[in-house]
Amino acid sequence: MRVSVITISDRASRGEYADASGPEIEGLLREAWPAAEIRRQIVPDEAHAILQALEAHADSDWILTTGGTGIGPRDLTPEVTQGFCERPLPGIAEALRRESYGETPFALLSRGTAGMRGRCIVVNFPGSVKAVRLCTRILIPVMEHGIGMMAGEGHE
Repeated sequence: MRVSVITISDRASRGEYADASGPEIEGLLREAWPAAEIRRQIVPDEAHAILQALEAHADSDWILTTGGTGIGPRDLTPEVTQGFCERPLPGIAEALRRESYGETPFALLSRGTAGMRGRCIVVNFPGSVKAVRLCTRILIPVMEHGIGMMAGEGHE
């Protein structure tokens, strides 16, 4: 399994604070799949930087982004992701929001999306450590099956 984790944060990209969400996602993925190839990148909340990162990691099975999903003026991750993807996967974003709402009503303000480009699935997570912990745990059970489905394998 090849997974890329892209943190989208102006402050983390400038080194003003350490990215905590990206390492949290990576740690949970390594617990599930110790042999997985996991790459990480940090980019600012700028459409061209987000798109370049998505394109650079399009050879991954999964790209998980963290940050830029809210309603702030620089939160552009969902729009860039939708433009990058060829096919939407609305069930993923719906499930993440539904489960996250059980933890905080602020989940209603998350605009994260999910979709496919070729044989790569892209999922937007919010930027907080608590949110990425929950979202990663929700996603892990379907990740291998998703890879198999993209390869043409049938349902289990």
